[in-house]
Amino acid sequence: MRTTQTLFVLHLLSLGACGPYYYRPQAGRSGEEYRYHVRGDQALLGHIQYLERSGPRAVRAHTGANVTLPCRLRVLPRDYRLKWVKLGRSPRENIALMADSRRERARGAFAARASLPRADRHDLSLRLRDLRLEDSGSYKCELINGVDDDSVTVELRLDGVVFPYQANKGRYQFTYYQAVQACKEQDAKLATFQQLFEEWQKGLDWCNAGWLEDGTVHYPVAVPREPCGGKNLPPGIRSYGARDKQRDRFDAFCFTSTFKGSVYFRRESAMFDYVGGTSACRRDGATVAKVGQVYSAWRFSGLNHCEPGWLADGSVRYPIVSPRSRCGGSQPGVRSLGFPRLSHRAYGVYCYKPR
Repeated sequence: MRTTQTLFVLHLLSLGACGPYYYRPQAGRSGEEYRYHVRGDQALLGHIQYLERSGPRAVRAHTGANVTLPCRLRVLPRDYRLKWVKLGRSPRENIALMADSRRERARGAFAARASLPRADRHDLSLRLRDLRLEDSGSYKCELINGVDDDSVTVELRLDGVVFPYQANKGRYQFTYYQAVQACKEQDAKLATFQQLFEEWQKGLDWCNAGWLEDGTVHYPVAVPREPCGGKNLPPGIRSYGARDKQRDRFDAFCFTSTFKGSVYFRRESAMFDYVGGTSACRRDGATVAKVGQVYSAWRFSGLNHCEPGWLADGSVRYPIVSPRSRCGGSQPGVRSLGFPRLSHRAYGVYCYKPR
């Protein structure tokens, strides 16, 4: 019996964990089964909690920035492997980085952008550089140590803005996959429910239903009224639930964050048609701004201009930070004049110049 007890203790010590340890037979069990204490925390043999649970479980940043997702060892094993995985709906693992106690290698879309700072021997945090829109989501820090695997999850939330987007043919034209592509073309991605909820809290009010990233369809109502689900319902996010991604058609709710560059308004004495506006931006060494870029400049750079201008998708819009008379209503936002004829020579143009 003493030999068996000694072997269990030696097994724990071989993992490199720090003491003190002691054993205690559990009531109703055989003398071969023991419970151990590690630094005062109870843990079953083979299920030691190696990773800290006390750190932040969500981190906020914006595109283009660098961020560190925290993960720390509370018990230092002799040897281990580490895997950082970006979680998602795909059954295929999206591995950001693999490492052991000596080496590391970033993978896939994270190659050359992911690394381990290794501030000390207990630091397993993931450093991500030059964040992209698609980097938002949940990440799992997984310690692989034989039978003693352990993991924690950290959510990366990007600061940004959600905007409704329709096709130039009118509302409810997009299948799910067309909505994904439409947002991408406007320097954005389909919003998550959390991102839509946060935008609704800031006042987003939109009666047309749109796709979200998970394949569900919703619309946010800040001011209840009959055309928006009924005036007797409280404010909130109305839901159509999950829909058929290939057959059902709705608008899209797109999410964009900051960008490296500037958006500005340009006009001449004679207004532009779409081709003329494109040429004017090109003469500046710029391109016609995308819808997502205008929303980002409005939210993060304070872009405020009362004159409508062409955008890259053929729509005409203008951003208002300080609402005033004859500037499209009483609320801040990006106003839309829809999709006029491209030959209509009546507007300025919003240009985008990267840094």
